Amino acid sequence: MSADAPVVGRAGTVPEQQPAAEAPAVGPLHGNPAALGLPCFIAGSVVLGLALVGVVPVAALGAAVPIILTATSIGLFLATIWAASLGQTAVASVFGIFAGFWLSYAVLSLGLNHNWFGIPLTSVRVTFELFLISWLVVIVMLTLATLRLPMAFTGVFLLVDLALLLLFLAFNAIPLSTGLLKAAGWVILVFAAIGVYLYADVVSQATGGGAYPLGKPLLPRPRSSKGSVPAPRQG
Repeated sequence: MSADAPVVGRAGTVPEQQPAAEAPAVGPLHGNPAALGLPCFIAGSVVLGLALVGVVPVAALGAAVPIILTATSIGLFLATIWAASLGQTAVASVFGIFAGFWLSYAVLSLGLNHNWFGIPLTSVRVTFELFLISWLVVIVMLTLATLRLPMAFTGVFLLVDLALLLLFLAFNAIPLSTGLLKAAGWVILVFAAIGVYLYADVVSQATGGGAYPLGKPLLPRPRSSKGSVPAPRQG
């Protein structure tokens, strides 16, 4: 008997072959990049927010840099690569932009403290102003470009805009406004709290639970749209 011949049962009939069970979707090209990106974003936001509201003196704001430079920046870049590999253009854009923001903040802080850039002390204030206004333009652009995302995401972006504006006004004031710095710190803690809610939604869905309400988008998608903006549930 040929090795390829079907096995015949006692009744002389060929038993019907059962289809193989579908394997679960696993591997680097599946999953939700927000499961990594959000907690890394939250960690950097919490440490910076607490530093600004006065947990450490103003002169010691660099205490937030170790977490921001490592966990937040690296984690967000990894989430960006993950999202890009899935073809999630909007998610990759969001995580990549924030990764660039946090990394550039850490490099700026270290560079100014160690005089890497040759910037005199008299120009430190305007250097921070330049940094903040540049990123404010980028994050406002991101906010307007992602209005088709659920309202919770838009809320985070709007609060980031507000925090950057308050920080700019604080450094623009003479003398430096510690009140505006603290206000910016509280705003940062608020959008970190929304990030915690978004992460709870991601984990709930990843563990078989239901999706959390994230609010309706300010700009609804056209019914025929098949763009790259992801639905809240990523699998």
